[in-house]
Amino acid sequence: MNDLSTLDAVKAYYGQVLQKTQDLKTSACCSADSPPALVREILRDIHDEVKSRFYGCGSPFPPALEGRTVLDLGCGSGRDVYLLSKLVGPTGRVIGLDMTDEQLAVARRHVDYHTQKFGFAVPNVEFVQGYIEDLAAAGIAGDSVDLVVSNCVLNLSPDKRRAFAEIFRVLKPGGELYFSDVYADRRIPRELQQDPVLFGECLAGALYKEDFRRLMGELGCADFRIVAQSPIAIGNAEIERKIGMVNFASLTVRAFKLALEDRCEDYGQVAWYNGDIPGHPHSFMLDDHHLFHTGKPMLVCGNSADMVAKSWYGRYFTVVGDKHTHLGLFDCGPTPVATACAPGGACC
Repeated sequence: MNDLSTLDAVKAYYGQVLQKTQDLKTSACCSADSPPALVREILRDIHDEVKSRFYGCGSPFPPALEGRTVLDLGCGSGRDVYLLSKLVGPTGRVIGLDMTDEQLAVARRHVDYHTQKFGFAVPNVEFVQGYIEDLAAAGIAGDSVDLVVSNCVLNLSPDKRRAFAEIFRVLKPGGELYFSDVYADRRIPRELQQDPVLFGECLAGALYKEDFRRLMGELGCADFRIVAQSPIAIGNAEIERKIGMVNFASLTVRAFKLALEDRCEDYGQVAWYNGDIPGHPHSFMLDDHHLFHTGKPMLVCGNSADMVAKSWYGRYFTVVGDKHTHLGLFDCGPTPVATACAPGGACC
């Protein structure tokens, strides 16, 4: 399939073949992460029709979002957009982008419902039709978004390099990409990449973990972090026969639009979390091996120091030290790349 036929096949699969979550043939596009308590609470207020057409594989909701501008790529029926709507509050804004008419129709149908449910005077969401590979055509300006999220969508892109390049274009300096997706422990054979069912089920388009690492580096993102990961069981005998030699995992990854180094370097810096993020009084998790306990100093590499100091999390952290004195490589702890399907950045 070429790029256009791939996009047409995905639109048909998610707009016509799938009518509800239960129509999926595998568990790849089903959420594996348990969402935070606050998200579970908001989820009860999301309209049933919106939830019934949800096809995500994670929980891409970082904390401290009040007042932020968020872009949800491949928003589908709008479940995550409405969750984020509540999290950013009436002073924030959430843009949901999708290419599928049928999904957007469901999302738009319930704008007033959620505005009233959340007690907002006016809607703080907007749904835009467009392609994640061309956010400019969808009217998303450069350096205009605090946070880009996506839930099991980027694997569906036929041009992932362009999609990720567009993400970093629209993010503000210090902004964050926080997304969940499906990854593979090897490159998918070309003939299987042409299978519309395997593609629609989020398997054939899954990035090989090392190709993802290389791509991010080439786009200027030298260090990204894994927040959560879990293996995916296909659970379908016919699909297993086709692609069962590949191990898949759902990963939630965060990356910042910051000038970071490609290795964890030691400058003797110390950081601690002040405990002020609503809902997170005792700790803050940067990634799967950096858990900051409130008021407890932690030695950090230069990249980790910048992530918590130069993003919007800076107001919640105290960082002591600068980069005038270099002390060599920093041991950033466990290396989740040793697991079956865990891509890693400089600190992972």
